[in-house]
Amino acid sequence: MASPRILFLRRILYAAAAFCACLPAPVSAIRKDIGLAEPIMCRRTVQGRHLTSDDNGYVCSALSVDPWSRCCPRTGARFSCQGCNHDLQCCNSYEYCVSCCLDPSRTNEGDVQKLKVAKPVTAGMYTDIFDFCMGRCRHSSASVVHENAYVSDFHHCFMMQHNSSGSTESNCGSRDCGSRLAGINVLLGRQGESCNSVCGAKGQSCVPSKLSELNKCEILQKYMRCKSGCFPSLGPDQPAEVVDEAPRNLNPGACLYMQMDERLTCDGSHQHTRRLCPCA
Repeated sequence: MASPRILFLRRILYAAAAFCACLPAPVSAIRKDIGLAEPIMCRRTVQGRHLTSDDNGYVCSALSVDPWSRCCPRTGARFSCQGCNHDLQCCNSYEYCVSCCLDPSRTNEGDVQKLKVAKPVTAGMYTDIFDFCMGRCRHSSASVVHENAYVSDFHHCFMMQHNSSGSTESNCGSRDCGSRLAGINVLLGRQGESCNSVCGAKGQSCVPSKLSELNKCEILQKYMRCKSGCFPSLGPDQPAEVVDEAPRNLNPGACLYMQMDERLTCDGSHQHTRRLCPCA
């Protein structure tokens, strides 16, 4: 016969077993009807030492970036163009150039995704507007003279280049341009010549007021091959074509037109270009 102590322990065990049987079954999985928000993650520029711009269009100090989301605080102005020249679409800061470029009112994402990252046929396309803005603001032919000297402090530019076919919008139809050039002898100079020299060799003079009529891709392609495309630039020798023998970084075979008509001049020249000149 069991001792009273053993009987007492058995009763406790039976009572514990009965109590556990009354408890609900344990949860075996997380409830599926509870949705968890996707974490917000930003892409951002890494070029500057002190500032950064994220893909939402905010600029901030690199030290103030959220360590989890990598986003800038949304306390400043979005799509800020601080330190930017709106006419040139160029800025004196890379980060603010990217921020300004991201503004949908300035850059159309649909147009951006039709552009190539570089000129070669094998070059890929921009994936989105942030990819475009980071690339364009980092380097741009619009910010340099012949790609070896900055035009001004605003050397981070996001202006869209024309595509490799050299197409461009123009408010000058063929007949209109022809009538505006009536009495003008359009001459193609030799490498390194100014328009004053080109016209002078024919016993004529360069007509400065007619340079703007030649400063269009439509006209350049009529008189030149422009086999590498037609692009905006800033240089005293333009409108012109880069000779085939020019260094690769100058884009041999490309036609260049001046972005600012008021800077066109008859006496400009460059050792690697051939000018298109209006003579009379």
